Amino acid sequence: MEEKLASIEARYNELIAQMAQPEIASDYSRYSELVRQQNEMEPVVMAYREWLKIKHELEGAKALTDGDDPEMAEMAREEMAPLADKLVELDKKIKTLLLPKDPNDERDVIVEVRAGAGGDEAGLFAADLFRMYMRYAEEHHWKAEIIDENETGIGGYKEVIFNVRGKGAYSRLKYESGVHRVQRVPSTESSGRIHTSTATVAVLPQVDDVEINIPAGDVETEVYKSQGAGGQNVQKNSTAVRLRHIPTGIVVQCQDERSQLQNRIRAMSILKARLYALEQGKQDSQQSEARRDQVGTGERSEKIRTYNFPQNRVTDHRLEMSLYRLESILHGDLDEFIDELGGRDQAAKLQAAMA
Repeated sequence: MEEKLASIEARYNELIAQMAQPEIASDYSRYSELVRQQNEMEPVVMAYREWLKIKHELEGAKALTDGDDPEMAEMAREEMAPLADKLVELDKKIKTLLLPKDPNDERDVIVEVRAGAGGDEAGLFAADLFRMYMRYAEEHHWKAEIIDENETGIGGYKEVIFNVRGKGAYSRLKYESGVHRVQRVPSTESSGRIHTSTATVAVLPQVDDVEINIPAGDVETEVYKSQGAGGQNVQKNSTAVRLRHIPTGIVVQCQDERSQLQNRIRAMSILKARLYALEQGKQDSQQSEARRDQVGTGERSEKIRTYNFPQNRVTDHRLEMSLYRLESILHGDLDEFIDELGGRDQAAKLQAAMA
């Protein structure tokens, strides 16, 4: 491993030298790419340099224990234990930093929230989840926009699709894919009986046009009049677009934009994201059992979280962890869950790599 780290440090130093060259500094595109590479390598290089420093200090202390001065040898032995612990800690940190990163982590995302079992109450819960993610995006200074929505008429959603743009959006939101369950007394329930309803969340990495090529003959296009709000032009003209991918049967629609062209572009971006996710799923199913079993695979059949209103409790079933502050979580305070899911994901990857 030390040889690999030395190679990374050498490349890091080479990047810094290149960035100092006037011809590269004046080329914005080239310079930006070198900065990106340097930023990716920097955490590993800094940890490696600290590791070398501690290793050198430990070797020095060990050499003193073999000297002729008993007092100095005793002091050196006292220093060795914390240095050895620090070296083990850095070793683990470096191994984690060297793990292959999810290539989608820095992508923008498309989030799809759909009402599940539970009728109108499921639609209201889907609206709660939608607002939760919009607030979470706002807290992280990401930009979120609705792509398509199908309202129930009482403040709920049959489905709502939106995109979130911002650094690391997928790396955080990918753990939200799955079935979410709510337990509460609906406003229409006169007897006060607790109902259980569900909504599904799918988080898809947004892909570039060059990554997914869809032949024109594979897509059927239908245009129709928008059913939602949006002004006279949207209501009277056929601006909404529905796409059907013939090979897979996937259907996508978009009606929130004011022009047919804008809706077509939005719908195609959703279709490409779904096809990309479908292909990813096929690849994931071929990987080892250890990778398939890791936290947060995003399988839609998973019941990942329960929101229990009477107990003010939110339980993440993957973590077997409950937090008793439901209202703040529905206001976007999700980081405690997401941080723990990310940590366990990294630990599982590290264990698999070491095995």
